[in-house]
Amino acid sequence: MTRYPKSGRGRRWTIVELKAIGAAWRGDSLADGDGLSGTVRTGDGGTVTVHWRYAFKREGRVAWHYCGTWPLVSLEAIRAARDAARDALKRGADPNEKRLADRIEERDRVRATLAADAQRRADDATLEELAREWLKSGVLRKDGNADLRRAFEKDIVPMLGSTPVRTLTEQHLRDALTAVVARGANRMSVRLWRDLRQMFAWAEKRQPWRRMLIDGNPAELVRIETIVPVDYDMSNVRERTLDAGEVRELRDIFCRMDASYESASDKRRAARPMQAESRLALWICLGTLCRIGELLMAEWKHVDLKAGTWFIPKENAKGARGKKQDQLVFLSAFSLGQFSALHALTGKTPWCFPSRDGESHIDVKTVTKQVGDRQHRFKDRAMLKGRRNDNSLVLARGANGDWTPNDLRRTGATMMQALGITPVVVDRCQNHVLEGSRVRRHYLTHPYNTEKREAWRRLGEEIEAILELKRPAKAAHRLTADAFRPKVIARGSPVPA
Repeated sequence: MTRYPKSGRGRRWTIVELKAIGAAWRGDSLADGDGLSGTVRTGDGGTVTVHWRYAFKREGRVAWHYCGTWPLVSLEAIRAARDAARDALKRGADPNEKRLADRIEERDRVRATLAADAQRRADDATLEELAREWLKSGVLRKDGNADLRRAFEKDIVPMLGSTPVRTLTEQHLRDALTAVVARGANRMSVRLWRDLRQMFAWAEKRQPWRRMLIDGNPAELVRIETIVPVDYDMSNVRERTLDAGEVRELRDIFCRMDASYESASDKRRAARPMQAESRLALWICLGTLCRIGELLMAEWKHVDLKAGTWFIPKENAKGARGKKQDQLVFLSAFSLGQFSALHALTGKTPWCFPSRDGESHIDVKTVTKQVGDRQHRFKDRAMLKGRRNDNSLVLARGANGDWTPNDLRRTGATMMQALGITPVVVDRCQNHVLEGSRVRRHYLTHPYNTEKREAWRRLGEEIEAILELKRPAKAAHRLTADAFRPKVIARGSPVPA
């Protein structure tokens, strides 16, 4: 049924009249003149709407052009849509096709706007975004990039994180590294410099970062030697070794720690001695030339006390990917004694140095931190809460500087060298990947087991002689004065178990 306004056929509907339409008109048609008509519809709750269309002829047939639904669209807008469709017909254009073309044009315009915005955001990608992408897919270190991520979040992101990569300059990077040097962290500044160079070298080869570095790689222009102090050794290669007197002094310090604690009337307030497991770890490092990290990850299934061997799987060894290698350590009587004492403490767990919950090994930096905390005079830092901050492990009154567990590895290697053991055997005992011809490495595969066993035996005897646990049968087993200055054997207690 077609309905007309109260004013008569050919007249227009008013808002008041449309509001008066009831649900009973559902399906009826409303004529508004000039080809515009509406269909009454009802929704949930009896809500009335009018669906308006414009009728026109196309190819001899009636076609409809949708103009809007009242009251969602005003009557003025609906009639304007009818007028636009009529104008399009006058120009020879189908209003429905024009609407489709307008929609396509609008869609393309929106897509172009979004693409331009995406391009703008890509061109303005920040250093923080570059670092995040590099850490995700450009670098993979043994700790899962945890240490690298901490360094960037502490020293790079706060200062340069929001800076667009395309605007980064040499001076930006210099300022960040200079700030690190200003707080006394020279070693960290060199590490960050190398990491930044690696990151930007990765970015230079990949889009979209390559496009942002069109003016060059800013990290390549930074000379770290002009940032760190003139007297700082950037190679950071330690050469510290303990002489025979310091080795004995270390033994005596451990003994005094135990004696002082045992004689204390109030053990709750007395300074506890260094953990027995940590002390044994230090002696094992000296006697086997192992790395402290390799040792702290050791499992008892790899230690054969009866055969006197310790197997270090390449997964625990230090080295570049693809160049790590297994190591079989032949334990001297000295080192076997330390492992036996350790087994009495932790042998009921799978790990030689178990964590508190026993589910894994302790952190590989634990012993290094314990040694460093007890040489506080060499630390350019404030007292650390919950840590030892004393000088109980300072040797030779600090005349030779601080020492680390890895220095014991170097000390043992130097002792081997002084005993006349060839460098190639010393390198094998340290599990170094030998450099040189790749052909030689693949064809000269002698394991040197006999030579290594003898080298470790002689080293163990020399350590026992220094500590006066056992005198070597031959004077040739003693170190020369060039290697270890003090040669006087002081009476003292044996190495604590």
